[in-house]
Amino acid sequence: MFEEIKPEALYQKKTTQKLTFVDVRSPKEFEESTIPGSINIPLFSNEERAEIGTVYKQESPEAAKQTGLTLFSKKLPDFIAAFQQINTPITVFCWRGGMRSKTAATMVDLMGMQVSRLTGGIRAYREWTVGLLNTLDFLPELIVLNGHTGNGKTIILEKLASQGYPVINLEQMAGHRGSIFGQIGLEPTNQRTFDFLLLEKLLAYQHEPFILIEGESKRIGKVSLPEKLYQKKEASRQLFIELPIEQRIAHILEDYQPWNSPEKFTEAFAHLKRRIHTPIAKEIEQCLEDNAFETAVELLLVNYYDPRYDYASAYPASQQTFIKAQHVNEAMEKIKQEIQ
Repeated sequence: MFEEIKPEALYQKKTTQKLTFVDVRSPKEFEESTIPGSINIPLFSNEERAEIGTVYKQESPEAAKQTGLTLFSKKLPDFIAAFQQINTPITVFCWRGGMRSKTAATMVDLMGMQVSRLTGGIRAYREWTVGLLNTLDFLPELIVLNGHTGNGKTIILEKLASQGYPVINLEQMAGHRGSIFGQIGLEPTNQRTFDFLLLEKLLAYQHEPFILIEGESKRIGKVSLPEKLYQKKEASRQLFIELPIEQRIAHILEDYQPWNSPEKFTEAFAHLKRRIHTPIAKEIEQCLEDNAFETAVELLLVNYYDPRYDYASAYPASQQTFIKAQHVNEAMEKIKQEIQ
């Protein structure tokens, strides 16, 4: 008989053993959110799940079960064959730890494979995740990279991560750069997926002396930071990076590449132009129409982002350290000296 595993035990197994996590929900459910690192072997396609749901509502639960059994029996050989390609112990889960995961675990167990089932499904895993994020008693010191837009904070974090420093890239997890233009070219993450990714990183670094993050707002695109993490970030040491404006413009252009989708930048600018002095807003709009992106970025920095950032970054002097440099590599070396 297969083993039932609770979320906290599942995470421990995940970090200490080589396991394969199989989400047996429909492809649409899997795409919306799943436990990080999972693969999808669905019992039912999106259309089949919708059909079963219709039978459940219009006829009865028993009729829905019969429909599900009929549909699943036709695909049982292929379903088992997909599991047989896996050469590690397996944990299966569905939404609430109901019939889908129970059916999958039973079939896989009968075929002699080592399988367990997540008790309560992904919903229980989500509740466990939110519970830990609401306390964060295990959180080590945070060191926050701060500074005006374009100062290379994300670039520096990526470089430090590649050198083995404990880094959490919140923008990468959110699928958003944190500005009005931040979603362009990216796929935004929903809150459930963001929380899953964030908790795993926090737990992975819980025994480190510090974690490096970027100075983000409470909200990044479609997701929000947990209140405890946001409060901790605001009370932590802030390293303010200061690069020449030419470097900042170059970073922004390299990151966003507005020439690939100019219409999206014009559309995004329409949401904030009322907050900019009218003559300047018209000049920026004209620059975007003329593909004069370098000038448009400089005008946005000087007339919108920098003034807003100066207002929002009033931290006590005891929290602030300023890192002045000519380029990101110099800034990174100075940051490494600071945190060592």
